[in-house]
Parts: sequence; structure tokens; C-alpha cells
Amino acid sequence: MNTDVVDVYVWLSRWPFRRLPADDTRQLVAKLKAGGVKTAWAGSFDGLFHRDLATVNERLTADCRELGDGLLRPFGSVNPKLPEWEDDLRRCHEVHAMPGVRLAPAYHGYSLEDPAVARLLAGAAERRLLVEILVSLEDQRTQTTLGRVPQLELAPLADLVKQTPGLRLVLLGAFHGGAKRDAIERLAASGEVYFEIATLEGMGGISRLIEWVTVERILFGSSSPFFYFDSARLKLQESELAGRPLEQIGSLNANRLLES
Repeated sequence: MNTDVVDVYVWLSRWPFRRLPADDTRQLVAKLKAGGVKTAWAGSFDGLFHRDLATVNERLTADCRELGDGLLRPFGSVNPKLPEWEDDLRRCHEVHAMPGVRLAPAYHGYSLEDPAVARLLAGAAERRLLVEILVSLEDQRTQTTLGRVPQLELAPLADLVKQTPGLRLVLLGAFHGGAKRDAIERLAASGEVYFEIATLEGMGGISRLIEWVTVERILFGSSSPFFYFDSARLKLQESELAGRPLEQIGSLNANRLLES
């Protein structure tokens, strides 16, 4: 398969519970480049566990600039339950010139029904920042005892999207445990909601998802280095897509989001 790739879902820094292959930034960049990735949207594992997110985002920006070889685009962490989270959002936009932010409600201990979520989404939309929401990173069956994190309940999200003009939203890890078609279709119909493929399971998964949400709403995501990059790449290959649909999922949809 010969197509340029924008990977909307990679991680920098170290996962605290075990070492991962290519969890060194230079090694990760080399792996992504070997897989045809031209741009990768990078969040930080530290953003899941640290309270000082301003420093996390400074480190992430520096690593992307100094070690990313022009490939990495930083997506900062914002936690609306921490004091002065509005300043974290402002700095992501005004100081670090990030294209977007990555939220981790389940790791930060809040639900999508929390009023602070609506304020954060509105603030991001006003600044024209993309928002990535981490639905699930790790299957609950493989989580360490010290790192039990539930999958995020998405039911309130469609109404949030409808009430937030200009919001552009990407769901990460939305397919752990088997996503329900009606729930995914409802989200896709609520506004500009996009889905990456890292946790999409089963033969013909991409073709099935196209029937649910259309090809324009699907993005390439690998969750590298937490998941093997080649797993996501093989999903594109086994889909037997060609021409423009393949290019849309591989890069065009993500590039359009970055440019809009």
C-alpha cells in the first residue's frame, strides 16, 4: 500500500507500568517514518498522570520540536478539574501554537456530564482548537491493579457536540469492547465528530465503519507506541480500499481538519 499517512494518535514519554517498544521519541519517529507517516499528532503519557500540566505541555512541545524531525505535532493535555485549567488551554493555543488538545476524562476522574466539560469544549471551539477525547486506552482485562481506569461513558457527548458551535472532535480508542452502531451513528450525526481506527476490531472493520459514519469521518490512528503501529497499518491493507477512499483515511481527512 503506497499512501502518505497522518497518524492522529501517538504518545510521547514513558508509560509508567511497563516499558514499551519505541518509547524513545527518536525510535518512535523512525518507526513512524518507516511506515509512511508524514505527520503524527502526539500527546504525552505524562498528561494522564501528572498534575502540573503546564510543564507537561512545555516538555511535549520541546520534544516535538527538537526530536520530531518535522513529523510530530503536539496536542496538549488539559484537565478541567484542575485549578486554572483555562490558562493551560490558553497556553496550548497562544504560547505553544498547538493545533489541538487531548482530554482524558476517565484518567482525570470526571464524566462528560460535568459542567466544566461544556466550558472546556466551548473554549477550544472558540480558539479553533481540535479536541481529541480519549475514550479508552487499555482493555480493562489487561490493566494493572494500580491502574484501573474505566472506559468513558459517551452517552452525554452527542448533546454536548450539538450545543457547541464550531467544535471539531476526534474520539480516540472508541472501539474497545465492541462499539454499538447506533451510538456511533448518533455521535457522527451530532456534528463534526471523527473516529480513528487503532481499536477497531474484526475483519472488514473499516468497511463496516464506513457504512456507519461515511469515509469522510474516519482517520488513521495507531496509539503508538502503546499499540504496534503495524497493526493499524494492516487494517488499511486488509480493507482493500484504493484510490481516494484510501487517501482520505490515510491523510486527507486529517489534513483537512488541521487546515480548517
